[in-house]
Amino acid sequence: MTAQSTTGRANQKLRTRTAIVRAAAELSRTGREVTMPEVAKAALVSEATAYRYFPDLVSLLREAIVGQLPTPDEALSPVADSTDPVERVATVTEFLLRHVLARQGVVRAMIAATVTHPTEASARPGLRFGLIEHALAPPAEPLTTDPAEFAQLKRDLAVVVSAEALFGLTDLHGLGPDDAIASIVHTAKTLTRAAATGPDS
Repeated sequence: MTAQSTTGRANQKLRTRTAIVRAAAELSRTGREVTMPEVAKAALVSEATAYRYFPDLVSLLREAIVGQLPTPDEALSPVADSTDPVERVATVTEFLLRHVLARQGVVRAMIAATVTHPTEASARPGLRFGLIEHALAPPAEPLTTDPAEFAQLKRDLAVVVSAEALFGLTDLHGLGPDDAIASIVHTAKTLTRAAATGPDS
């Protein structure tokens, strides 16, 4: 095999891989269900070819969503100068859940894969944790001087400010997306406000 043919094969492999990743990224933006057969179809390759480049859907999606995740500054931009932690938490909560709705196909796929294979949980971006951290950071007024209480609040918020909570309300409880988001925002605000007033207030 000549050096030229080797280079040609390598370039073809790169083009195929790039096409698969691009197809997955484009599908993830639609909010529709994302599966390996759908990605392969969009990339104009066989499903077997897609699996040769990516052993599972999670590894493909992890690469496909690079650059799509919003930053905490973007999420907080409407209240960037606010010192009210309740307002800041409410803002990032709604922002995250709207983001989840817009890309729910890929979010559901990532959740499903990591529930059945917990060792792959690190593949999920964990966007909520960074948003909560930044919402409660300066310029937000401090809620408590007790580090343990502050850590507990962040854990409490992580339970409700989540795709799992959103899908629980829409899929199991039958709420519409807007009502489900409003309910979760209300819960997040209640938790944050309770931390601000303290147990003895």
